Amino acid sequence: MAGASCCSFRIRRTATGFPPLLEPLAWHWGAESARLVASGHALPLLGGRFACSLFAAVTVEEGEFGWRTPLTAREVAADPAFASALARLMAARPAPFDRPRIMAILNVTPDSFSDGGRFAPLPAAIAAARAFIEEGADIVDVGGESTRPGSQPVAIEEELERVLPVVEALSRDGIFVSVDTRKAAVARAALAAGARMINDVSGLQYDPALAEVVAEAGAFLVLGHSRGEPATMNLAPTYRDCPLECFLELERSLARARSAGIAAHHLLADPGLGFAKKEPHNLAILRHLGLFHGLGVPLVLGASRKGLTARLERGYPPTARLPASLAAALLALERGFAVLRVHDVTATRQLVDLFAALDSCAAS
Repeated sequence: MAGASCCSFRIRRTATGFPPLLEPLAWHWGAESARLVASGHALPLLGGRFACSLFAAVTVEEGEFGWRTPLTAREVAADPAFASALARLMAARPAPFDRPRIMAILNVTPDSFSDGGRFAPLPAAIAAARAFIEEGADIVDVGGESTRPGSQPVAIEEELERVLPVVEALSRDGIFVSVDTRKAAVARAALAAGARMINDVSGLQYDPALAEVVAEAGAFLVLGHSRGEPATMNLAPTYRDCPLECFLELERSLARARSAGIAAHHLLADPGLGFAKKEPHNLAILRHLGLFHGLGVPLVLGASRKGLTARLERGYPPTARLPASLAAALLALERGFAVLRVHDVTATRQLVDLFAALDSCAAS
């Protein structure tokens, strides 16, 4: 349906003709996970950190695009058609993304939607990054170009002037630095200055040459989902099945990155909440986060302070959206996401630590 993000279920007990695409539906963790796997009622996911007892076989064929058929773990395990898809879901994710990591957002721009201008002066940016690490961040993501809906592009020279001094200073401190950029030229300079990761919200659509730059540096690459340009991407986004279409488009981005020579264990994916997506699309993504594990790479969620619903966008300024941000982060943790990209590090650190403690307690 044009403009909608409905995900339809149809009960059908045979997997005949299904493409090999699975979405985990019923997630379990801790002692419950181990018991269900031992009894044969669930299959281990992500190296055994989680388990799933109910899956959906997702149809991508025209005419049935997006239909989801529930299947038990036993049915999935017994059908060789799902072997490849199941292997991607079951595989452990590579270090350092084999457990949840916090990526702190450091925008050195005058016009970012939440904190534009606050960290533009170099001393303020360095102090903020050091504070993020003290608060429990694992990665600092430095951005020199706002890609919020409605924003305008920034010249390469200006983006470099904003980003490079920060990257150099933070790298000298031994901080794991990511740079949020769509441009190959910016990525090349940032990696030479000490960055270890590039976060491309366009998924290599804006500047495909970025993939070769990352491959040459042996760096990590986050591929985000989006469509079009930030200035116009949220005017009228249209999907038949938003989660499934995002999955398929990210799959193509990952294939492009691998063909450029980027090591498989250096790739991550982000479904791109708020990028070419309105309220029904954002909510559909959050309801179907598990689908994206079929990409076979660690997953990133960037929900922090975003107006994911019309009520959030109209009724609360970005800095007042922490409760909704934490709710989305918890959902991501329960669905095995590897990286939470956030503004509020202290609150997110508490959430991640509590989740880990509960998991450890349940397993003991």
